[in-house]
Amino acid sequence: MTVQTSALSDVLAKHTREGTLYQKLSGGEVRCFSCGHRCLIPEGRLGICKVRFNERGTLRVPWGYVGALQCDPIEKKPFFHALPGTDALSFGMLGCDFHCGYCQNWLTSQVLRDPKAVSSPMLCSGEELVSLAGRYGASTLASTYNEPLITSEWAVEVFRHAKPRGLRCAYVSNGNGTTEVLEFVRPFVDLYKVDLKSFRDKNYRALGGVLGNVLDTIGAAKAMGFWVEIVTLVIPGFNDSNEELRDIARFLASVSTEIPWHVTAFHQDYKMTGPDNTSVKALLRAAEIGASEGLAFVYAGNIPGQVGRWENTFCPACHQLLIERVGYTILNNKLQKGECPSCRKELPGVWE
Repeated sequence: MTVQTSALSDVLAKHTREGTLYQKLSGGEVRCFSCGHRCLIPEGRLGICKVRFNERGTLRVPWGYVGALQCDPIEKKPFFHALPGTDALSFGMLGCDFHCGYCQNWLTSQVLRDPKAVSSPMLCSGEELVSLAGRYGASTLASTYNEPLITSEWAVEVFRHAKPRGLRCAYVSNGNGTTEVLEFVRPFVDLYKVDLKSFRDKNYRALGGVLGNVLDTIGAAKAMGFWVEIVTLVIPGFNDSNEELRDIARFLASVSTEIPWHVTAFHQDYKMTGPDNTSVKALLRAAEIGASEGLAFVYAGNIPGQVGRWENTFCPACHQLLIERVGYTILNNKLQKGECPSCRKELPGVWE
């Protein structure tokens, strides 16, 4: 079914429940805490995300559907230090609190902003998603494709059913979080991937966000015990200077040198067709900067088979090759219960 933007909003409004992540205020207004915008929403109005709205003083939030659903290698999320070689059942809803011009998931994330983005909700229950993960032998359920923070009530509903089945649960997020939303999802979310898109606030504001919110979320998520991995899409002319890449690496190292940093190659997509695609040379330069700033685990992605050792995981103590990859495929995994077989160093991550 094809639904135009205005009609789609009406359809989605029917698949909502009262939210948890908000505060009722005087005059019928509400304050939403699901993302760093902390929208003050008057009665009858939408938040910036366009899927959370105020109905007579009550915040209504998305519920009971998916906008995209697929079973992927967990390395595609990407998580390289979480259950390597297993699959993640990836689901998403519709809408986003950012409007990135190069979004690879714009058909779902920008469907309420862009009439060219055509997606429709598929009704389902949390139990059905968990059963589907079991049917496909997935180790993990991942909320992705749109921004999971703005649909956290639904993700937690799904994850409530997943945890008793022994499944891991993951967020693939822009990191525009709040203390309230991180505390809300923490009992259910094990793995948290953040796209650190730039280290310049002006760039973030062009995408619809604020750099400080994302940096705060990364630090808080690490401190709260989520397993955190970071991705930076290296875009020529946008965020690829040595200075900016070094700033990113230094910040991550200040949080923890054990945070995996994935530097990935930009490919022209959606509205951003001006910059060249990221070259192998530029990607290797970014990876080398990360390693030079003390990050123990730096990975180069989106150009499989062309980046040499930067697809692999090495022991930071004895430097033995532990996990050999090409793209999303595991060629060899020598880890033994999360330890290096040579020096018995415990590798940070989620291995069982």
